Amino acid sequence: MLNINKEECTGCGLCVKVCPFDAMHLVNEKAEDDEKCTLCGACVKVCPVDAISIERKRVDPSKFTDYKGVWVWAEQIKGELRNVVLELLGKGRELADKLGEPLSAVLLGHNVGNLPDILIQHGADVVYVSDQEILAQYTTEAYTDVIAALIVTEKPNIILYGATANGRDLGPRIAARLILGLTADCTGLDIDDKRQLVQTRPAFGGNIMASILSPYTRPQMATVRPNVFKAPEPNTSRKGETKNVDIKVNKAAVRTKIVDTIVEMEEGELKVDEAEMVVTCGRGIKDPQNIDIVAELADELNAALGGSRPIVDQGWMKHHQQVGQSGRTIAPKLYIACGISGAIQHLVGMRTSDTIVAINSDPDAPIFTVADYGIIGDLFKIVPAIVKEIKRVKAQK
Repeated sequence: MLNINKEECTGCGLCVKVCPFDAMHLVNEKAEDDEKCTLCGACVKVCPVDAISIERKRVDPSKFTDYKGVWVWAEQIKGELRNVVLELLGKGRELADKLGEPLSAVLLGHNVGNLPDILIQHGADVVYVSDQEILAQYTTEAYTDVIAALIVTEKPNIILYGATANGRDLGPRIAARLILGLTADCTGLDIDDKRQLVQTRPAFGGNIMASILSPYTRPQMATVRPNVFKAPEPNTSRKGETKNVDIKVNKAAVRTKIVDTIVEMEEGELKVDEAEMVVTCGRGIKDPQNIDIVAELADELNAALGGSRPIVDQGWMKHHQQVGQSGRTIAPKLYIACGISGAIQHLVGMRTSDTIVAINSDPDAPIFTVADYGIIGDLFKIVPAIVKEIKRVKAQK
């Protein structure tokens, strides 16, 4: 229920400008809503005198059947989908099939090109597209207004966001706007016998895995770590539906402006969360100058170079290179850990790698419990020997 305090309302008209459904009007210089109001909350956010509020009631469980479908937020940057989007479509397809409900992708941007086709090829039945210039770059206000308005009109059952910087910003904002539950940084998703979404995530520093439900609100929402699930292979013969979303965002609704974008990574540097091979080092490297020894191995393999939290905290590597629970979750084809003991927080971030090679002088290091191949010894002797052998094989070829 939308409440307007006429005594507090100043008639500024901001609520009229930002309403995506033209449901707000000024009558006798006071705000009023009509039957088109969907309770999306855009007007509440911009009111400078807090004269507008929404009374949201807990959804009656008997009404949960009105909420259908699994949604994936299709985050894109400069016309390219984030890898986690395709991963979530693969898992979303599995969840949707268990429920017997459709899988949809929600795509916001400008001049999105063939992205809807790519989403359909990777499992989406429906792609909701909002193509506006104001959505060309991610901003919290604009994306929240569009997706929140779409949620209250379409009533999805489940919404999944990638646990990227933007996903971790957007998910909580929508949850707060619509008074919904949200589980952050999930590493597992399933459907229970009551058709509820079971959201699994590390807890207590990664020492246990917690299974979380949202039994009182719909839609059920979760942010999911990249590289937890495998992206499905594209099926170019798949058919789906693209629906253009008629929810306009007024510039008055966007209070932030992107002035500049600073790229932390060096040109040509491989991303640890996207590379097929990753080489990392930990405290066993002893000195920042010794990182060059491991970096040479990464170069010879054309692999990304990463590190554990202790050496990132010491400033020896940048945060985008950190592998682990508080860094990047990765799943490369080959993962080589040099001088990393393997605390549970690190293992959570790399244990789904296809092949794990561990090099450590401690035979009892936890990293060996997940390694496919373990080498016990001095990394300062072993790594150069491996590099030498790689160069020899390359020279023969």
